[in-house]
Amino acid sequence: MSAQYLIRFDDLCPTMNWRLWGEIESILVEQRISPLLAVVPDNRDPKLAVAPALPAFWEQVRKWQARGWTVGLHGYQHLYVTEDGGIVGIQQRGEFAGLSPGVQEEKLRKAVEIFRRERIEPKIWIAPGHSFDWHTIDALIKVGLPMISDGFALGPHTDSQGVFWIPQQLWKFRWRPFGLWTVCCHHNSWTEQDVSQFRQAIERYRGKITDFAAVTSGYRDRKHSAMDSLYAKAHSTMLSLRTQLQNAA
Repeated sequence: MSAQYLIRFDDLCPTMNWRLWGEIESILVEQRISPLLAVVPDNRDPKLAVAPALPAFWEQVRKWQARGWTVGLHGYQHLYVTEDGGIVGIQQRGEFAGLSPGVQEEKLRKAVEIFRRERIEPKIWIAPGHSFDWHTIDALIKVGLPMISDGFALGPHTDSQGVFWIPQQLWKFRWRPFGLWTVCCHHNSWTEQDVSQFRQAIERYRGKITDFAAVTSGYRDRKHSAMDSLYAKAHSTMLSLRTQLQNAA
């Protein structure tokens, strides 16, 4: 099977980059694409304050949900309180990884309560900074959210605990011969040129772009394979080398 791509936008909150989001949303609607949206329940991260807060933010989230777009739970307050990269280990900081099981569960329950109070049903967990640990996963199961958008693999899979993983391996569109690839976009730092490049990429890859519903139905019974493990090791090594080179520059 040829490669498929799932589009994910991170750091959606009342103070996000609304100036460019309008253009991005128009592209998505025009191309009939249903993205995965990582919404912060109670943002307290000053780095995400890039525009005046939208008073009707949750009304906007409800509109995305009604349109069929998938809303994911992006942490709780998006505050990095530990120096723990967790299972994925991309960044050595986290909002959840390294905290006690009880604290993690409490934060998750508060996050889910905010969503449900606003009539938003979270479909999947998306950790700020890709940082979460096995206690986080146990807590996700307890709060009824056993789906994760993260990790490195060639395709989505269900693990031995019944948790469904949709890997997130790319931050821009790149040609791949096969597999399911989540492209993670951070539009808060985008420019008009980035939006233009996004439109071009969408037009180029449109026939291979899928959505959350198709992924969950198509991969639910797939298990993690040896090829997934080999790919994950290679990808992690590449990211580590790239980070070392950037730090040395």
